[in-house]
Amino acid sequence: MEITPESLDPSLRYKLLIGTVVPRPIAFVSSISPTGKTNLAPFSYFNAVGHKPLALAFSVAPKPDGSEKDTLRNVRPVSEGGTGEYVINLAVEPYIRQVAEASEPLPYGESEFDHIDLTTVSSQVVKVPRVAESPVAFECRTMQIVPIGTFNLVIGEVIHWFVRDDLIDENYRVNTQKLAPIGRMAGNNYCHTDDRQFTIPNGQSKSL
Repeated sequence: MEITPESLDPSLRYKLLIGTVVPRPIAFVSSISPTGKTNLAPFSYFNAVGHKPLALAFSVAPKPDGSEKDTLRNVRPVSEGGTGEYVINLAVEPYIRQVAEASEPLPYGESEFDHIDLTTVSSQVVKVPRVAESPVAFECRTMQIVPIGTFNLVIGEVIHWFVRDDLIDENYRVNTQKLAPIGRMAGNNYCHTDDRQFTIPNGQSKSL
């Protein structure tokens, strides 16, 4: 099937996109409003975009009524009414149900931390708390927010990094089986990511 994206209704484009770009890592973003109200929300349009400087990006859709989601309002620079800071916690297997629960909408200023079984712990640099149960957390400062149609791509520089001690060795290799990250599939489906790993030795990729 050959498809021209503009020929599809946006809902069909979305369905096809989330069914083909899989699995997607999930950014579990904690943020804080200028008045100190915490927010926690998952985003599966998420990935690393560079390491000089270390930068991550996630994309935020508008609410059904067209207004900005709380996360976007909070992470905007101070000059635009936000705090310009946030933490990307990784979505992992032990609390994936709480990740899904945090996607349910709440009134602005009402914290997901008050409704789901997760706790906060103070970050090292930013004022935003991280998820205490998360084995990896990236403290970020907003570098740029790029409008892409009705979406906004948030690009942030990682200014501090938490990795749980038992996940990393002296050579900075991460034990991904212990990390147990969860991938987002289509619809309400998720996947484990530790049972399909394989290695391609250097120099042998051309023979595959």
